[in-house]
Amino acid sequence: MALKLVTALWLALLLTQSVIASGRFMGGQGVNLWKLKQRNAKSSNTKLEASFDGSQTVLSEDPEGSDAPFPFIGHWFKQPVDHFDPSITRHWRQRYWINTRHYRPNTGAPVIVLDGGETNGYDRMPFLDTGIVDILAKATGGVGVVLEHRYYGTSRPAHDLTTDSLRFLNNSQSLQDSANFMANVKFPGIGEDLTAPNTPWIYYGGSYAGARAAHMRVLYPDLVYGAIASSGVTHASIINWEYAEIIRKAADPKCSKHLEKSIKAIDHLLETGLRTPLKQLFGLGELQHDEDFVALLADPIGNWQAKNWDPAVGSTEFDQFCAALDRPIMPRMDLNETLFYNHETDMVTLPSGIEISLAVLNYAQYIKEKFVSQCPEEDGVEKCFGTFDDEKFQEFSIFDTWRLWTFQVCTEWGYFTTAPPDPDHPRIVSKLLTLEYESMICRQAFPPGKFFTVPAFPNVTIVNALGDFDIAADRLAIIDGEVDPWKPCTPHSSYAKDREDTILRPFKLIPNGVHHYDEFGLKNIEDEPPEILKIHKEMIHFVQEWLKDFKAPNAA
Repeated sequence: MALKLVTALWLALLLTQSVIASGRFMGGQGVNLWKLKQRNAKSSNTKLEASFDGSQTVLSEDPEGSDAPFPFIGHWFKQPVDHFDPSITRHWRQRYWINTRHYRPNTGAPVIVLDGGETNGYDRMPFLDTGIVDILAKATGGVGVVLEHRYYGTSRPAHDLTTDSLRFLNNSQSLQDSANFMANVKFPGIGEDLTAPNTPWIYYGGSYAGARAAHMRVLYPDLVYGAIASSGVTHASIINWEYAEIIRKAADPKCSKHLEKSIKAIDHLLETGLRTPLKQLFGLGELQHDEDFVALLADPIGNWQAKNWDPAVGSTEFDQFCAALDRPIMPRMDLNETLFYNHETDMVTLPSGIEISLAVLNYAQYIKEKFVSQCPEEDGVEKCFGTFDDEKFQEFSIFDTWRLWTFQVCTEWGYFTTAPPDPDHPRIVSKLLTLEYESMICRQAFPPGKFFTVPAFPNVTIVNALGDFDIAADRLAIIDGEVDPWKPCTPHSSYAKDREDTILRPFKLIPNGVHHYDEFGLKNIEDEPPEILKIHKEMIHFVQEWLKDFKAPNAA
């Protein structure tokens, strides 16, 4: 019972205490919020290592000891720093974990490997224990593996995170890491040789790692027998305005209307002489730049991505945000101001003379409670939430892990979340969220080094050349969520061609699914909601069918 409680608390820590600004409202404001959470964790004596995940900031204790909630310990595999330049002879240790509880030796069973993606690999332990890795390993008698991505967690090829030190953090190098691992790893405690291609390897990834799973199947077909790309962002784009658009359309209509009306009013007030009293209403009167103000306001929207079908791990923060926007006028009397509320128009007149909708007033209260309250009074809001001071983003310690995914964004992947390009299009983020502002962090955080210079804009072509929306191969499954804000960057995008769903090339969309919903699982999958049980049984079926056709190249 005690272990169950520890595990539940661990899962909650991993997946609900998230700052989604690190997800898609990245930029300098995302880094500010990451740092603020780090600082507050230290002040409360919470021993946490924070990793800057592409979908959320995950706080990780990473214990791996007798008190760890998961029964797996880390192992190490030697990798070259540079796979393509023989003159660079340095090596580093890549961490991985294995689940052998379902392993049936000498039966030709597969290895199910999960790409750790852009976070500390230990954060993926739930998927090795009860999630998709365990589900598929149990169904096939195989070995489950989580492979940590270079530079993340403790898989560190460098001792600092300067621009030069990060130059080996790219898609090509990390894909070759996986290929080298599959072809040469010797699993501790396992007598037989399970290397590829003589053992069937099924490569799984979610989100960024989902794109990598698809890339692995296309680039290394002799090693990767099959792959599953869940919410795989195979389309890299410099501008990603569609992220917020999916949320606007999928959210409760009342919430979306509140947001649309609020953002339109806020943008209008920022264009007038009322910007200062407006910011003061949000507790941000001393914040110098309007862009920083609206970037902070956009942060709660990203909490949509943290929704999950399993209430034990999913976040309800987005729903709480929507509820806050819809609160009645009476609870707002704690502002100690005389408010004039027009019930017919739903407008509130403040003593400062600003006339705003009640939703804007509620929005302001939410921002003050959730964010401004976390800013130490001695620092002031400019230090906490300002982004125009270059020096605050030029810290290169190995512990400044926000630099990792940001570097990948700035060099290859993009995904700068902006307002819609059409000014007349309905929107739930400010029009001040421009490409110039969102990408400013790339110039600030990564000054040119001796060996590497970050490009003016990310080279998304190098990613999209691997298949883009149309990436396809036999035994490559594409699985996405119907209301995933990342869907516009996957093969299920409205910009992509439709395709048939077959056993050889599965193409599945989870109803009401958000971000890689199939990656999560319960100990007994029969207890899962119908749509999740359905996708898991379909995945088990097509993987089992794939394995029937496997023939080892070196078989007699």
